[in-house]
Amino acid sequence: MIEVEDLIALVRAYNPRTDTALIRAAYDYGREMHEGQFRRSGEPYFTHPVEVASLLTEQRLDDATIVTALLHDTIEDTRASYADVADRFGDEIAKLVNGVTKLTGLELTSSETKQAENFRKLFMAMSEDMRVILVKLTDRLHNMRTIRHMEPHKQAQKAHETMEIYAPLAGRMGMQWMREELEDLAFAVLNPEARTSILRRFVSLQKESGDVIRRITSDIELELERAGLEANVMGRAKRPFSIWRKMEEKEIGFSRLSDIWGFRIVTTSEGDCYRALGAVHQRWRAVPGRFKDYISQPKSNGYRSIHTTVSGRDGKRVEVQIRTREMHEVAERGVAAHWSYRDGVRAENRFAVDPAEWLAHMTERFEEAADHAEFMESVKLEMYTDQVFCFTPKGDVVKLPKGATPIDFAYAIHTRIGHRTVSARVDGMRVPLWTRLRNGQSVEVITAEAQSPQATWIDIAVTGRAKSAIRRALKAERRGGHVRLGRELARAAFAHAGKRLSDKATDTAARAMGHEDGEDLLAAIGASEVSARSMIDVLFPELSQTRPIPDVGPEKAIVGLDPRSHYDRAPCCQPLPGERIVGITNRGRGVTIHAIDCPRMTEFEDQTERWVDIHWSPGHHAARNAVTLDMTISNDPGVLGRICTLIAEQNANISDLRFKDRKPDFFSLLIDVEVRDSEHLHAVIMACDSDNDVAQVRRHRAHSTRLATDKSVPA
Repeated sequence: MIEVEDLIALVRAYNPRTDTALIRAAYDYGREMHEGQFRRSGEPYFTHPVEVASLLTEQRLDDATIVTALLHDTIEDTRASYADVADRFGDEIAKLVNGVTKLTGLELTSSETKQAENFRKLFMAMSEDMRVILVKLTDRLHNMRTIRHMEPHKQAQKAHETMEIYAPLAGRMGMQWMREELEDLAFAVLNPEARTSILRRFVSLQKESGDVIRRITSDIELELERAGLEANVMGRAKRPFSIWRKMEEKEIGFSRLSDIWGFRIVTTSEGDCYRALGAVHQRWRAVPGRFKDYISQPKSNGYRSIHTTVSGRDGKRVEVQIRTREMHEVAERGVAAHWSYRDGVRAENRFAVDPAEWLAHMTERFEEAADHAEFMESVKLEMYTDQVFCFTPKGDVVKLPKGATPIDFAYAIHTRIGHRTVSARVDGMRVPLWTRLRNGQSVEVITAEAQSPQATWIDIAVTGRAKSAIRRALKAERRGGHVRLGRELARAAFAHAGKRLSDKATDTAARAMGHEDGEDLLAAIGASEVSARSMIDVLFPELSQTRPIPDVGPEKAIVGLDPRSHYDRAPCCQPLPGERIVGITNRGRGVTIHAIDCPRMTEFEDQTERWVDIHWSPGHHAARNAVTLDMTISNDPGVLGRICTLIAEQNANISDLRFKDRKPDFFSLLIDVEVRDSEHLHAVIMACDSDNDVAQVRRHRAHSTRLATDKSVPA
């Protein structure tokens, strides 16, 4: 364990004016409070807070943050109280310790409603003092470094939470080194076979190629010297998870992956950054489409750097990042650079972002979310996605998530402009509204007063702001009709149950179901967001318990079609009972059933006369609905047979099996499984996902993104 004088020496190295008495007092108090407590490794528990404090000294943080790290588990796990901590160390530190304590109890991967509420608490803690999150992230980093001492199921839980929540959060805060390490530590738990395979191939590559990093670093240094530039050059191999993610995204093997080496040039001035870029491009051929200038267009967390990829030795691609020393400090510490100390005073870095401004920028989109689902959607879209920078015709910059469309661009300018959008021009050319925008494009939105939001826009939009605004507009426009329809559906449901619908019954059910009032509940029923039967279940649970669930035959599976009509499930999305669907008529061939979120629906947005309003019949459907699973499994004897047995144990039949790729370590295959409904499919996926030899399993949908469980990549 690090002794107190050694810890003080780490702080004094960047802050000679540190309050050594305060740190000693916190160290002694924390050690006293944790006396007799041990970690699963057998070490005294106090080694953990000390290590967290030590890690925070690497970020050159202030005394209050270091002391908070030493005390961060005292209020939660010992006899220490908030009042005692405040009395000994002051209100500022007591509030920080209490903030970390509150975050420790959040189950960020629990049910959607609970998760949304906990995320709101997370952002509230961030808004009060960002240092709470810095301590929590560092706490998680040390726990992940020592995770091998935990029970296997706890390791998996913590690793999933780290991959889905804490690693992206660290990246969004600009602490890229922490994000990469957290991802790789979680990857080692969730998919150890894949990580080991990549490490083995790294070893083989180094034996074949020698010290590539040293050679390329020397080449770059020589070119910079010839250009008369003073700079530091650093190189490294990318982490196993970063390589695995590229292999998955590009669907290529390790041998075909080129840019697995990264190099960083740190110069003395901004002008030298561009001169260094010229020297690199003069010596090596630049790879088209792989250049990004975050110096002229910095990220919202203050990150500034030039990124370029070039063809280096033997045609191998290498990524080069070029930045100044000030930019490098922000790139390493992100938002934490705001608190960095140098020689006893707060370090002045003109590129460091004010945490309050950064947080306001990140959370402005969340305020508009109407419910838990919309809030979580906004968090994941705005918080955990890369950005693209586009321009208005006047040259103003609009920052959007990667994959954004002209619809998102319009709503980012103003909600009224978004509502009135009819088309767009990108770089002077007219494009469809579902076009994906790229960095540096100029976008002109074309509007019309008579236009109003369309339902299909929800599937086109990417940002939480646009989706929320579209939903609100559609809901307001259709509310009157939905209320009337909902009232009739509710009246019919009550009559079927032998009851009479009344305003009081409606209001009572609304309160119990979390709606503002009875009218809001009726509108939700009319919009098919909830069923009229759910009112009966809430008000008369005794009827719900005795109600038989009917079996549904294939001839009655769809409500809304003529019994004599022929229909087929679309092979592109393979819709299942339990999912929202829509029918598309085909002359002479009946009706094709699509999932409401099927990307192919954009092909029919101008042919609304072909759309049929339908839904699945309630009840038990036969397990005859084929759906395709995309699975990667270990190439070991007996694994495929065991996976087939797992599927059979879930009462699902395998109707076809096709191999996509065969590697020495893994098989990639498509399995057609016949299931009853979406819940049955979920049970099959979870059963397969629990097997240690399944690297990933997801629902395969043609021309769409993956929609199911993946052990190696955050969902």
